[in-house]
Amino acid sequence: MLTIKRLAEYVGVTVRAVRHYHQTGLLPEPERDASGYRRYPAQAVVDLIRIRTLTAAGVPLTRVHELMRADPAEFAAAIDEINQGLAKQIEELRQRQSGVAALQAGDRMFLPAEITDYLDRLRELGVSERGVRFERDGWIVLAASYPDQVPRWIAQKQEQLADPDFRQFYVTYDQAHDWDPADPRLHDLADVMAARLRQEAAQTVHEVLSADEKSLLGQHVRDFSPAWIRLDELVRQRTTS
Repeated sequence: MLTIKRLAEYVGVTVRAVRHYHQTGLLPEPERDASGYRRYPAQAVVDLIRIRTLTAAGVPLTRVHELMRADPAEFAAAIDEINQGLAKQIEELRQRQSGVAALQAGDRMFLPAEITDYLDRLRELGVSERGVRFERDGWIVLAASYPDQVPRWIAQKQEQLADPDFRQFYVTYDQAHDWDPADPRLHDLADVMAARLRQEAAQTVHEVLSADEKSLLGQHVRDFSPAWIRLDELVRQRTTS
């Protein structure tokens, strides 16, 4: 979870610009936490980069508002239209044209290449786009907060994917999102997860994360899947007993 300063630094804008986008309604302003700070999720990074790129390209704010609410197909079509318009303008607008075109690079605009390669590998294994998105959001937060340690962490994840047992476990965990919370398979999966947590405790990225960051990275468990909530409970029982 990012402070406004960390969010602005990661995206390459000023804190004043972020506040301006709040005032104009382009970027949702999060509530303050118990410490009095506003904390931003990974999606704020994605949204802020899109806003920054579109406004720098001269897109009117009313149009940016529309695009931020558009579905992916409409967004992509609009980006193509803007790019074509920029191509017809004089040489001094070419840099802005490239910025808009870069939005079509997807996750590669938000993350280092080694992480997007890892996300592509998950897709090849059959992990759902929902699961890939959860991973993407987590890595955005980690890359913004711990840029020096991310290369080591992503290397460890790549090593794990070389293990057939881990690949099967990862795909099964992703599929468990849609299981019934009473599904007996959750107990078997909890056994596997608990064993892996004990084996990998010294290597996990959680060794340096704050409580707020751990909460953010696990938010999808609480928000989206009763089965994952139950699985989390079962794993806790096995690792704390």
